[in-house]
Amino acid sequence: MKDFSYFPGCSLHGTSREFDESVRGVLGALGVNLHELEDWTCCGATSAHALDEKLAVEMPARNLAIAEKAGRDLLVPCASCYSRFKGAEYAVKEHGEKVSFPYKGEVAIKFVTDYLCDKPVVAEVKKQIKKKLTGLKAVCYYGCLPVRPPKLTGIKDYENPMHMDNLLKALGAEPLQWSYKTDCCGASLMFTRLDVFKKLIGKILMKAKETGADCMVACCSMCQMNMDTRQQDAEKDLGKAIGLPVLYYTELMGIAMGHPDVETWLKRHFVDPRPMLRSKGLL
Repeated sequence: MKDFSYFPGCSLHGTSREFDESVRGVLGALGVNLHELEDWTCCGATSAHALDEKLAVEMPARNLAIAEKAGRDLLVPCASCYSRFKGAEYAVKEHGEKVSFPYKGEVAIKFVTDYLCDKPVVAEVKKQIKKKLTGLKAVCYYGCLPVRPPKLTGIKDYENPMHMDNLLKALGAEPLQWSYKTDCCGASLMFTRLDVFKKLIGKILMKAKETGADCMVACCSMCQMNMDTRQQDAEKDLGKAIGLPVLYYTELMGIAMGHPDVETWLKRHFVDPRPMLRSKGLL
């Protein structure tokens, strides 16, 4: 078993439970033992950096200090949390910013998507495939934070990332190329500027639909929630039906690997992906 510390973040314990459960499910199947950080707290992802620069570093640094004390590499599934952690790491290590917690910038911070898309891990995933996702056409939606800014994420192809596409290909699906895989979904503008937000997600969803995709595949809990829960609003504004399921890549991994809890994850979606998956013979 490989041991990692694990920071689920707020959304994965609430609105994105299916992401948390599917991440734990596929990592467990791959022999990864997760140790959720003790007494973790919100990293301030959505608003701290817009309100108080010091707080924006202090909040993630507290969690990073806990992870550093645990002595294991840290896996982070939430793109927003990952971005705040990497920002705090950069502030401490590169700018020498002082924080109130015993954090020295020594713990390795890994985005779960990057870890699961790493070639050696994908090779292990392929060994455990019980049902290839043959016939499934998908567009991968990375969003902003998993790839930008590249100085923090280390992603070289940040305009046209391919690692999630390559993972889907290994699962037997057909990832379709499109030009909107890193466009912003509006993030928390859904709470403050609904007019702008609906235009952003409407454009992305329609462009995804135009590729002929059966579904969109996300790696960010905010992106998935926006595209899934507010898709009906976008349809009303556009005057067009979209009906595009928005899945987490870990849910597709669970299907391919025969995880027993797949139906539990999928039934929580607003745009139910199960009819489409059944039509493909994947459920």
